[in-house]
Amino acid sequence: MSGKIFTPTNQKLLTNVVVVKLKKGGKRFEIACYKNKIVAWRNKIEKNLEEVLQTETVFTNVSRGEVAKGADLKKAFNTDDLNKICVQILEKGEFQLSEKERQTALNSKFTEIASNVSTMSINPSTQRPYPVSLVEKAMKDAHISVKPNKSAKQQALEVIKVLKESIPIERVKMKIKISMTMSDAKKCKDQIKGLFLTVISEDHDGQFEV
Repeated sequence: MSGKIFTPTNQKLLTNVVVVKLKKGGKRFEIACYKNKIVAWRNKIEKNLEEVLQTETVFTNVSRGEVAKGADLKKAFNTDDLNKICVQILEKGEFQLSEKERQTALNSKFTEIASNVSTMSINPSTQRPYPVSLVEKAMKDAHISVKPNKSAKQQALEVIKVLKESIPIERVKMKIKISMTMSDAKKCKDQIKGLFLTVISEDHDGQFEV
């Protein structure tokens, strides 16, 4: 008799994972993700699904290796596309990290917010952006805390408003070019021009450009 132990075909054992869980259609579904990638996905940093998932398998219980039935997945998610199902679980599911992992993720997002602030703003006196390290120090001095479930870009816009109280800082002004036919321009050019702080030039040679 063989000494091999056979694993049932509906079982798949994984280790060293973060489990993302979602209850849908009265059943619980789980996926196994890499610890260092799940937060990056939620923060829109990592966009490659293959880098986040340890396997594209959907489970009912990751720790026991119990794989979800195809019929249950189809009924709950209205699709049998495992990629689309995994994305839904990633975006809407719940997961837990250790305190150390959570703090690492917060530190990473803090730096990402500071980097966004540096890119999106300038010192009005020098017309140059602040270094990220200086932005980080100003954020710490202002006791700004990171919101894990809010994007770094959104928080950067809020941070710029707060930092105005402690350092000279303003948003970078963007140059935008709009082109349209003269017939369309007659209807809305005044409204369009009113959206800009400064109009650098206008061109009426055959079409309207601003």
